[in-house]
Amino acid sequence: MKTLLLFGGFLLLFSCNTGSNDHYLAVNTDTDVRESDPEHPGKALIEQYCYACHSPSAPHDERLGPPMIAIKKHYISEDSSKESFTNDMISWLEDPSEERSKMPGAVRRFGVMPKQKFPEDVIRKIADYMFEYEIEQPDWFEDHFREMQGQGHGKGQGMKHGRGQGMGHGQGQGFGKGKDETNQKNKADKDPGTIGLRIARTTKAELGKNLMQAINRKGTAQALEFCNTRAYPITDSMATVHNALIKRVSDKPRNPLNNATAAEVSYIEEYKVQLANGEEPQPMILTKGEVSTFYYPIVTNTLCMQCHGEAGTDILPETLSAIEELYPEDKATGYSENMVRGMWRIQFKESN
Repeated sequence: MKTLLLFGGFLLLFSCNTGSNDHYLAVNTDTDVRESDPEHPGKALIEQYCYACHSPSAPHDERLGPPMIAIKKHYISEDSSKESFTNDMISWLEDPSEERSKMPGAVRRFGVMPKQKFPEDVIRKIADYMFEYEIEQPDWFEDHFREMQGQGHGKGQGMKHGRGQGMGHGQGQGFGKGKDETNQKNKADKDPGTIGLRIARTTKAELGKNLMQAINRKGTAQALEFCNTRAYPITDSMATVHNALIKRVSDKPRNPLNNATAAEVSYIEEYKVQLANGEEPQPMILTKGEVSTFYYPIVTNTLCMQCHGEAGTDILPETLSAIEELYPEDKATGYSENMVRGMWRIQFKESN
């Protein structure tokens, strides 16, 4: 279970969008693109700023945004230079909009990323890493890429120096799955941890899509009304879809209805220790009879700071006023990035 579930903000750094077409570019297999460098500062930054929504490990149907490899392939053509690519990234983040999108399909599915402020040196380091090195891609991406080409979406161009090629998980394998692999997948699909994570991801994606639409239409302060009136109904609808009980709990809740129990507070504290030690949090699963209870941390990222950061620095006055009006008992401020803000609590029967 190697997925870090970052719910608090839905950070679409290099966006679900940008420009005028949603075609994938063909990739030259004779490439001098370098393998991933774990020491390059852009690698850690792309994980910190981008993978909340553009994770290379999230399944195709449970995503908040397209994987970074798809964004790389849209942005980098055979004529691209590192300078032009970097400038495109900076320009997009200054003013993300549907009209300027190069990924209309992603915009239709995920919406336009909310406008945010990112340090220019961070963008430059991430752009350098994306341009010069292979980056991770989901297991399903190669098949998806070939399918898009087969449907005529590929431009048929090779990419200069192999730009745009990603680091696949299982590249070169056949499309068919052997019996053992199928059996292993079926077994994994029935694992309580897999089930819980799937429910959390799909619920996060639905909430995230609607929240981003609210932010884009009304701004952060007014989008709090969405959280106040729509988050619970959307969560309940996803609970019906999955035949499960879904709730987010916290030791510092915004809404008192999300207050964690004493036992859950101890789980949250354990997750805080894991994160502080640089460990990747793992799900906690309690099983009683046929019912499993799945816990997994909600970790803050950059976008969360607009509503959960420090008052007067991260949170604008109008947003703070809206919080005080809608949530007079609010305790959910004072966070910084990469902190545990709460947990998912998901209950379901093994038959799920």
